[in-house]
Amino acid sequence: MTAHFKDRLATLAFWLAAGVVVAVLAFLLGYIMLHGLKVIDWKFLTSEPETIRAGGGIGPNIFNSFYLLFLSLIIVAPLGVLAGIYLSEYARENALTRSIRLSIETLASLPSIVVGLFGLLLFVTTLGLGYSLLAGALALTIINLPLMVRITEEALRAVPHDLREASLSLGATKWQTICRVVLPSALPGLLTGIILASGRILGEAAALIFTAGLTTPRLDFSQWDITSPTCPWNPLRPGETLAVHIWKVNSEALIPDVRRVADGSSAVLVIIVLLFNFLARWLARRASLRLTGQ
Repeated sequence: MTAHFKDRLATLAFWLAAGVVVAVLAFLLGYIMLHGLKVIDWKFLTSEPETIRAGGGIGPNIFNSFYLLFLSLIIVAPLGVLAGIYLSEYARENALTRSIRLSIETLASLPSIVVGLFGLLLFVTTLGLGYSLLAGALALTIINLPLMVRITEEALRAVPHDLREASLSLGATKWQTICRVVLPSALPGLLTGIILASGRILGEAAALIFTAGLTTPRLDFSQWDITSPTCPWNPLRPGETLAVHIWKVNSEALIPDVRRVADGSSAVLVIIVLLFNFLARWLARRASLRLTGQ
């Protein structure tokens, strides 16, 4: 067997593997879109979900998903970036940093259902938050924080050391170098990490079942008293997200048009996650062009 034949065989194997992945993804997307797009209309996207009768929508569930995304990101993004800066720029290789990285890897591998049970014990019961969007956001922080830390650390390590040395030689302090040179250069990677975390937040269900709850009070968008249970912006109210709603309608099967609601909700969720992934690539490309001019 010649080296040329081995090279062609390996290339063919790589193409076949990639083709299988693309085919499976295309089949899943096609199946979901084929059944779900015919359900989606303005009424479905804006109306309240029904628990007994047919004809309900997913308006509050979409709002809860994005509000939970906001609550989680304002915790995950700052903590993840600061921890990544510490590990990349300040931490020395010793037992402490090795234990920190081991803890991060362990947290990243935890099943979301375990995080949900932990959130039920700590946030819902011990801290007295009850089933609330805030408790769900804290549980999602545990899930996404390791991802954000690792992506930040890798993005900062990818910045050439020549840039740091040039900044320090011009009289800048280390913190000024990090803020004005390193972080802007690593911005495409940081944006990608934030958007990927957003996609995981939107698609999570298991952890939110035990923390954010399975119900949503009737929301009054004219109500601006944040302590009111009907105020949409109240973080201490329960909130059923879109992913949880899909699980709930399929598991309970109380409404007569459960298949219609599940298909439409699944299609909307997939579209939102796809848009976030495309947005990540677009933002990363734009940031890279502005910083490098290439």
